Amino acid sequence: MTSTISSDSDPFADPGVAEGVVDTLNAGRNASLTLATDSLIVLDEGFTTREPTNCCGLIPSSAKTTKAIPFFNVLWAQLSEFDITIHYAHAASKHMVRVAFVNYTIEKLDRKHANAWISKLLDRAYGESQRNKRIKVLINPFGGNGSAQKWYVRDVEPIFAAAHCDVDVERTQFKGHAVEIAEKLDTDAYDVIASCSGDGLPHEVFNGLGRKRDAREALSKVAVVQLPCGTGNAMSWNLNGTGSNSMAALCTVKGIRTPLDLVSITQGDRRTLSFLSQSAGIVAESDLGTENLRWMGSARFTYGFLVRLLRQTLYPCDLAVKVDIPDKAAIREHYRTELGNHAKIDDRRERPIGQEADGSSYSREGDGLPSLKYGSINDDLPAGWNLVPYDKLGNFYAGNMAYMASDANFFPAALPSDGHLDLVTIDGDISRSAAIQSLLAVEKGTFFDMPHVKYRKISAYRIIPKGQRDGYISIDGERVPFEPFQAEVHRGLGTVLSRSGHVYEAQGVCAQSGYSDSA
Repeated sequence: MTSTISSDSDPFADPGVAEGVVDTLNAGRNASLTLATDSLIVLDEGFTTREPTNCCGLIPSSAKTTKAIPFFNVLWAQLSEFDITIHYAHAASKHMVRVAFVNYTIEKLDRKHANAWISKLLDRAYGESQRNKRIKVLINPFGGNGSAQKWYVRDVEPIFAAAHCDVDVERTQFKGHAVEIAEKLDTDAYDVIASCSGDGLPHEVFNGLGRKRDAREALSKVAVVQLPCGTGNAMSWNLNGTGSNSMAALCTVKGIRTPLDLVSITQGDRRTLSFLSQSAGIVAESDLGTENLRWMGSARFTYGFLVRLLRQTLYPCDLAVKVDIPDKAAIREHYRTELGNHAKIDDRRERPIGQEADGSSYSREGDGLPSLKYGSINDDLPAGWNLVPYDKLGNFYAGNMAYMASDANFFPAALPSDGHLDLVTIDGDISRSAAIQSLLAVEKGTFFDMPHVKYRKISAYRIIPKGQRDGYISIDGERVPFEPFQAEVHRGLGTVLSRSGHVYEAQGVCAQSGYSDSA
C-alpha cells in the first residue's frame, strides 16, 4: 500500500501561496489555465463535443469543459513566439502514464504575465525536486526477459525527453559491468544513475561508487534509482510505490534527493555494500534455491517456501547482534517519531560530507568508505557482543527497506535513513500452521504483530552458519558464499530519489496500529 502524504508536508506545495488562492492565465477567448491548490486546471470550452445525433450537433453534449492535471504530473512548460505548450504525464491507465500536452496561443499583451505564470507553474510542479536532471541510464539487455530495451524506449525515454532531462544511455554487457561503469563515472557530470533492471544493477552501482577514491562524496552526490525491468523490483516499490516503468520514470523526474542507509558486508577478505536486505534460512533458500523455476514468476517463492515448510528445515548458526531498539512497542514509537522528521538531507546522514565526527574537516579527495566501527568478520568479536548459539533458526532476515517484493512488506518499520537495519528472526520449529499464517500475514499487513516473529532495530551483527556443508545466503537478492559474514550500518551513506524525501511508499507500523502514515 502506498503511504499518503498530507498536504501540510507535500514537497510539491507552494509555501508562498495560501490555500485556495489561484493564479490564472487567459489563453485565448475561450480558455484559461489556473494554478489551483494541487493541480493545474485547464478550462477550455473546446473540450465540449457536439454530437451529430443531438439536434444536428447544435446542442452541446454534457462533456466536461475542464481538465485537472496534478502538479506532480506536469513535466515542462515553455513559451514560444506565439503560444504556450505544457507537457504532462497523462494517466493512460491505472499503472501507466504517457506524455501528452496542451497548447494555446497567447496574446502579445499577455506574454510578460505568461512568463511569470510559467515560472510559478514549474515551481509548483517540481517543489523540492531538481529540474533538468542529468541522468546516466544503464540498461540490462537481459532484464525483463530481454524486454528492458523496448520498455525503456516505449515507456521511459519520452518522459525524460518531455521533462528536458539530459540523458546518456549505456547497455551493460556482462554481470558486474555496472560496477565498472559506476566506479569510472564522472560524478560531476551526472545527478542520477538510473538502472533499467531488477534489483541487481542498483546493487552493482552502489558498489561501483563505493570503490571510488572519494566514495563518500560520490555516494552522496549521485542518486541511484531503479526503472523496474526485472523479476525483482523492490527498490522501485519502496521509493516510487510502483512496478510500472512509466510511473517510475515520472517519479525519477520528480524524485526528491533522499539519504539512504547502506550496509557494509564483510565476508572473507571482501567488503561489499548492501542497500536492500540480507537473509539466511528459509527466505534465502526459497528465493535462491528456486532459480530454476523462474518461469513460475513470483509463485516460485511461495512454492519453495511451502516445500521447505513441510520439511520443517532448520538453519543452525551462531549469532551476535548489536541491538538498538529491542521491542515492538518502542519500534512503533520510533517509527511514528521519524515520520515527522523533515530534517535537511545532510542532517540525516551519519555526518556531513567533508566533516569528521568531531566537527573537524577532512579532504574529500581520496576519502573512501567510512571505517568499520566494529571491524570485519576476521576480527575478534567486538566488545560487548555475545555470540549466541541459535540451533533452531528458521529464518534470519535483515531489511533496509520495507518491501521485498510488490506484495511482501516484510519490514513495515523500515526507514530510509534512521541508522538501523530491521531484523526479523523466526524459530524453525514452529508449527506448520503458524508458518503458513506468517506467509499470509506479510501480504495482509499483520506480520509485524505475530507473537512468534521477533522484530528488532539493529546497527550491526555477525552470523556464523554451522551444521551445514553448503546452503544459501542472499545479499540484495544475490547469492554469496555460504560462510560467516558481518554487517554494519552506515547512516545516510547513499542517496536515492523518493516521492516523499524521508519515508518509504509502504504501509508502516503506525498505520497498522491505527495511526496515519501521513507526516
